[in-house]
Amino acid sequence: MSLESHVSTLRTKHSDIDRTLDHEQNRPAPDSVMIKKLKFEKLRLKEEIERLAPH
Repeated sequence: MSLESHVSTLRTKHSDIDRTLDHEQNRPAPDSVMIKKLKFEKLRLKEEIERLAPH
């Protein structure tokens, strides 16, 4: 897998988590533990993208 392909995959995952997080936060009874996990994973992906993507 090329670096560009890997970064693209990470961006897709980041976007998917963002949509899941938005959905979870707007539910009638949001799961705060799930929200915390999603935010942590989203941040981890963002940091990895920034580390790998050319500036």
